[in-house]
Amino acid sequence: MFTHKPPLSSYRLNALFTTLIGWLTFSGHSLASEVEHHHFYSSTLGYDYPYSVYLPDNYDAQATAAYPIVYMLHGSFGTDRDWVARGNLQQVADRLIRAGHIPPTVFIMPGSRSWWVDGHNEPARSAFFNDLMPHIEATYRVGQERRLRGIAGLSAGGYGALNFALERPELFAAVAALSPASYVPLPPRNSSAWRHPAFRNDQGQFDQTLWETLNYTAHLEEYRLQVTPRGIEDEGDLSPVPLYISAGRSDVYDAEFHARLLRQAMERIQPNDVRLDLYPGGHTWQVWRASLPAALNFLFQYVGQTDSVAVEDEQATAEPPAEESTESIEEVSG
Repeated sequence: MFTHKPPLSSYRLNALFTTLIGWLTFSGHSLASEVEHHHFYSSTLGYDYPYSVYLPDNYDAQATAAYPIVYMLHGSFGTDRDWVARGNLQQVADRLIRAGHIPPTVFIMPGSRSWWVDGHNEPARSAFFNDLMPHIEATYRVGQERRLRGIAGLSAGGYGALNFALERPELFAAVAALSPASYVPLPPRNSSAWRHPAFRNDQGQFDQTLWETLNYTAHLEEYRLQVTPRGIEDEGDLSPVPLYISAGRSDVYDAEFHARLLRQAMERIQPNDVRLDLYPGGHTWQVWRASLPAALNFLFQYVGQTDSVAVEDEQATAEPPAEESTESIEEVSG
């Protein structure tokens, strides 16, 4: 029996229509937020400071209320583009904002040649506080008070985020450190810290004294004095900076062990404001992508709140550790 076939042009029209619908669907999703890459001249560094910025859907530079802001620090030998290109930050932030778990937020992902320290190669710490933060707050409609700021990082970026929060607790409402390279007393011999220009002195040797001076253990006592109430007359006392920690159970730098040491040290100061999540996997993007939703949910129990007093842990919004994936392992220097 003869069956009438539509003309070839009809097939092409249908294919074009299908492609157009798919493109509109995809572009509509991609337009939910924007990621931009910028740089500005840093007088501290003496050269341009790169950063990437995530702007939420319908970001309004003239908004009456300022947006919360979270600074996301990359790992050793990383770039300002890592969190978006490899960490799925844009997709995770879009999803959490749409679900109402976190408010529309500006994420700043700076780039650094250092471990976020004033090291032998560049004054990254000073450039962050003296140049980057003032530039961002003058450029975007973001909060300029503690309750609207959070900070997070992975590996060397977790080391930096933790140090920044301990050193300047008046600036941040909460901190998240994913597989932080905050090794005590020294980095493991396979850590990139031993060969990173930030810690290599003029003779090309690892500067042990610099490491010990800059690691989180050197900040603990001063931090404790700032956040421990000493009586009702001390109205200027700060509340602690709640800390989220995650680590992979198979981390080649033994991050689980060092994360547990960090938790113990911080719980002596703020027993109700520390959380540690352990995930299957190593020192990889697999672990950091898995822990990012939980880290952001934790941060926003405090960031954007009307005060900095600890609130109940909202377990319903936190995502449990992911099961071991079959995806290829992406080991990262730590």
